[in-house]
Amino acid sequence: MAKAKSTKEEKKVPERAKLEDIEAIVVDLAKKGNSPSKIGIILKEKYGVDKIKLLGKKITKILKDNNVSYDKDSVFINKKVKNMESHFSKNKQDKRAERDIVRYISLRKRISNYELKRG
Repeated sequence: MAKAKSTKEEKKVPERAKLEDIEAIVVDLAKKGNSPSKIGIILKEKYGVDKIKLLGKKITKILKDNNVSYDKDSVFINKKVKNMESHFSKNKQDKRAERDIVRYISLRKRISNYELKRG
């Protein structure tokens, strides 16, 4: 009788990135159009880097040092809300989209309050 595999055995182990390679990876991901928060998610899932700040620099600091421009999260959320509103205007029966619009507007509000407090 074959032994059943556990879920831990089935998961892919992310490839480990070297410290000196991480900065180049971050710059490359930013040039592809990813936001700093999305870059952090990619680094965690694909390269096994849980917190890049532990390596000495934040993602935004690495991007500023390498003169790479990036959009803030509020810009991405505004694009998302705009796309969802245009979709919902064509598809009034899509209640999920209607709910998501409300969620993203709320998120946009919270981020703008955070940015105001932060300075």
